[in-house]
Amino acid sequence: MSDACGCGPDEPGADQAQEPARFWQVTEIRAAVIAGVLLVAGYAVAWAGGPPAAELTLQAAVLLIAGYTFVPSTLRRLAKGKIGVGTLMTIAAVGAVLLGAVGEAAMLAFLFTISEGLEEYAVARTRRGLRALLSLVPDTATVRRGGREQTVAPAQLWLGETMIVKPGERLATDGIIRSGRTALDTSAITGESMPVEAGPGAEVFAGSINGTGALEVEVTAGAEDNSLAKIVRIVEAEQSRKGEAQRLADKIAKPLVPGVMIAAVVIAAVGSLFGDPLVWIERALVVLVAASPCALAIAIPVTVVAAIGAASKFGVLIKGGAALEALGRIRGVAVDKTGTLTRNRPEVIEVAATGGATEAEVLAVAAALEARSEHPLARAILAAVDNVVPAEEVDAVVGAGLTGRVDGVAARLGRPGWVDPGPLAGDIERMQHAGATAVLIERGGVVIGAVAVRDELRPEAREVVAELQRSGYTVAMLTGDNERTARALAAEVGIDEVHADLRPEDKARIVAALRADRPTAMVGDGVNDAPALATADLGIAMGAMGADVAIETADIALMGEDLRHLPQALGHARRSRRIMLQNVGLSLAIITVLMPLALFGVLGLAAVVLVHEVAEIVVIANGVRAGRARKILAMPTTPRVLEPVGGARS
Repeated sequence: MSDACGCGPDEPGADQAQEPARFWQVTEIRAAVIAGVLLVAGYAVAWAGGPPAAELTLQAAVLLIAGYTFVPSTLRRLAKGKIGVGTLMTIAAVGAVLLGAVGEAAMLAFLFTISEGLEEYAVARTRRGLRALLSLVPDTATVRRGGREQTVAPAQLWLGETMIVKPGERLATDGIIRSGRTALDTSAITGESMPVEAGPGAEVFAGSINGTGALEVEVTAGAEDNSLAKIVRIVEAEQSRKGEAQRLADKIAKPLVPGVMIAAVVIAAVGSLFGDPLVWIERALVVLVAASPCALAIAIPVTVVAAIGAASKFGVLIKGGAALEALGRIRGVAVDKTGTLTRNRPEVIEVAATGGATEAEVLAVAAALEARSEHPLARAILAAVDNVVPAEEVDAVVGAGLTGRVDGVAARLGRPGWVDPGPLAGDIERMQHAGATAVLIERGGVVIGAVAVRDELRPEAREVVAELQRSGYTVAMLTGDNERTARALAAEVGIDEVHADLRPEDKARIVAALRADRPTAMVGDGVNDAPALATADLGIAMGAMGADVAIETADIALMGEDLRHLPQALGHARRSRRIMLQNVGLSLAIITVLMPLALFGVLGLAAVVLVHEVAEIVVIANGVRAGRARKILAMPTTPRVLEPVGGARS
């Protein structure tokens, strides 16, 4: 989409790194304050009966200061064939000066400078997210060359050579495991909520964290072509696409400006043929002023600032007017699972016991073996036990589980297949179908139980999905998790459309397909969601737990952990957009009424400017209504109780 009708800086985003962070740092706002003081001083001089030259000087100063914020850039854009609201405002101000109404011209310039400053403040933001992506790649990598291990920079890795990845290290690039077994933390790349067991032949990605086993990995992608580099390219391309979006006021101005200019020329030419040229040229200039979109220029920025301020009070960060407008148009919502619908904190959801053991005994043995482990499964099991007595002689079997001695008796904990489930085979199958990770516990060579661990849904997730669907939004789940886990949780939360086993590129592709049917927002929290957030019509990041790149890439961030802010933000944006459209409609109606009145001499220049000023007060008052937002009630907190997977949960 072209920005041919914009009236902002010549190159939007060129000075993005210097965007103002505070209200008074906006150049237009500072200019408007100075111009406002001088304008009031001019009125004071006139009211006090001071010399006209002093009043004229103050008004001229206002015109110069305020006009400097938009006239030069408007002229540069006009030279490139680009017109917008600023073009018409410039022509109106020049027309007022030609009619000898410098005060009215100064007022027009002052008001337009305020509107530009408000809009600049509303869209000010910092995009630092790509640095978060690059930080996932380690500074060095270990490779085997000439029979010796060497440390090199990731950019110096060659395709086909062997990379050595030690326990706890991040992978410097993509590859295929040729030797070793481990549990990989791939959450930054795939969104997988649980560590992934990986062995020879498995494909691994840059930025993944190796678990406990040493790996030999064949390099399959250079530093510029690995998973993270692809994410960077997608984000940059999609942000560039979004940077070309037009502002609503300028979309309206594109046909309005040339139409008004042509009308003014026709009025002056035709009127001069059949009457006094001076009279009709003056009327043509008054028509230009009457058509100046003063109210239109300020209507949207005021509404945007009010709406964004209100949203920030209930924990929603909206990055500018374009994001607010887009949010109001959304009709489809694509939601990431891990960390968005779920807590991203695995919990024990069921314990099955057999062989005369109790559930408490099963948990006690499991916790004893996991006591000194940093595995996410271990943290979930330990959190379910009050007192933990560490096991002795604990040894980790890579890709399988743990062995040790509990109270002098040999014990094992591990995945089904390594530990025979025996009578618990049915329970294991049920746990896995419910989307849980199941581990078996063995004591004295006999299986005594199983523990199911799952990244649980946020307590408000079902409520939020139901509310979105009632409001007419279509909801789809996108996740890097496996199909079984995704389907189980989607069914529990009430989502029918599920896309699983996705990498970041896949998420972006699916979001692009969803956009073809309806305006779609993507809601996510991690680095792996960044391409989809950027590809969507609107990106919404879960801010509190989200990665920096998700927050920076997204247009909107839910700063708290309560997902109910999502339907609240969507409803708030819909209402704010209605207010914007009301203001735009009123502004255009005023122009439509004023132009013929100015044409036939019913209203002079002073009356036209007065009507514009009254209209601006009305649209400002209406825009302020967007600052009212209803807060949601806090989600009640209750202790979580261990329940069967198939049982009801809050």
